[in-house]
Amino acid sequence: MRIAFLMAPKGVEQVELTEPWNALADAGHTPRLVSTAAGRIQAYRHLDKRDTFPVDQTVDEASAEEYGALVLPGGLANPDALRQDEDAVRLVETFFDAGRPVAAICHAPWTLIEADVVRDRTVTSYPSLQTDLRNAGAYWVDEEVSVCHDGPNTLVTSRRPGDLKAFCGKLVAQLGD
Repeated sequence: MRIAFLMAPKGVEQVELTEPWNALADAGHTPRLVSTAAGRIQAYRHLDKRDTFPVDQTVDEASAEEYGALVLPGGLANPDALRQDEDAVRLVETFFDAGRPVAAICHAPWTLIEADVVRDRTVTSYPSLQTDLRNAGAYWVDEEVSVCHDGPNTLVTSRRPGDLKAFCGKLVAQLGD
C-alpha cells in the first residue's frame, strides 16, 4: 500500500519521519513524501539541521484516493507550517472523508485541529498541545500511543520520539502487511 507522509519544506523532526517510514517499508508498504513545495525537505533533530529528503509529490498534486493512509510526522515548525497551508489542510480532510487511516505524532495534531477532524476523538500528542486539542473537542490522553476507531476512520497518535517504537508497532498493525 502507498502511504503519504505529509511535511512542510522544513521543520520535521527527522526521527519522526525516518522511523515510521522504515517500519512501514519493512512491512511491505510504499512510503512517499508529500510536501507543500517541490524539491527537498530539511529535517531537524530538535533545532539542529540534519538530513534532507526528496519530495515525491506536492500537496496540490496529491489526493487521498492514491494512498492507503496518511502519516503526519511532528517537529515544532513542520505542523505549524502545514496548518497554515490550505492545500495541506484540505488533503488531511480528504483522508478523513475517504475513511483512510491517519497517524500523527508529537506536534502533528496541530494540523488535525486545523482540519477540524479531532472533535469527539481520543488522541494523544506532545503534552503542550493538550489544551489545544481539548479546545478543539478531542479527548486528550497521556499515553505513548492512542488508537481511535471512529466509524470508517482510524486515527493513531503518539506523544514524542521516545514513543516511536509503540507508535510504529500500532501503525503497522492497523495497516496490516
